[in-house]
Amino acid sequence: MRIGVVTFPGSLDDRDAGRAIRLAGGEPVALWHGDHDLQGVEGIVLPGGFSYGDYLRAGAIAARSPIMTEVVDAANRGLPVLGICNGFQMLTEAHLLPGGLIRNEKGSFVCRDQTLRVESSSTQWTSAFTEGEEIVIPLKNGEGGFIADTETVARLEGEGRVAFRYLGYNPNGSVRDIAGIANERGNVVGLMPHPEHAVEPGFGPDTRAAMRSGVDGLRIFRSALEGVLAA
Repeated sequence: MRIGVVTFPGSLDDRDAGRAIRLAGGEPVALWHGDHDLQGVEGIVLPGGFSYGDYLRAGAIAARSPIMTEVVDAANRGLPVLGICNGFQMLTEAHLLPGGLIRNEKGSFVCRDQTLRVESSSTQWTSAFTEGEEIVIPLKNGEGGFIADTETVARLEGEGRVAFRYLGYNPNGSVRDIAGIANERGNVVGLMPHPEHAVEPGFGPDTRAAMRSGVDGLRIFRSALEGVLAA
């Protein structure tokens, strides 16, 4: 399965996302923000970083890049799309996901290994998990506080569209401890933590088994791969 990774000016984790896709068994395809060609990919990852220096609002300028016209159209047709950190911000700015991301509650950049609870296994990016499962994924953001109006939050909760929730500590003041959400169809998912940094032993979070051995993020990428192959 070929999964595109879009590079924007200021992207930092595009190559990490590509490596995660390869480790999960897929073929990463480099896509450029200024193009209108998705090169026939079967999934898309919008990676983390500081696209366009986070000017205006984080993800706001990137959401209006030429390639995002194609990403929005593909997502609306059902193509799996994952937005990680800055990519999550792009998805909200492009109105593929509701709500928005604001400056962390304490006003500082947060970098830590974060425990999450998988709230939904019915999306194309979470099907390899069990609902209620606890995982650990690295987190690094300055504008990661998820916000939405009361009606939108109630709809996300009621429709089972909260994909991940912070456990133990809410690092950025996100409403209802929400760390990631999905669209109604379940093919578009955005989350603030970075699963691409928890895919390879020796480079992931610490676990009870060994230091730096956490690979919980790998199953996010495998979920999409397995879902497309099974279709």
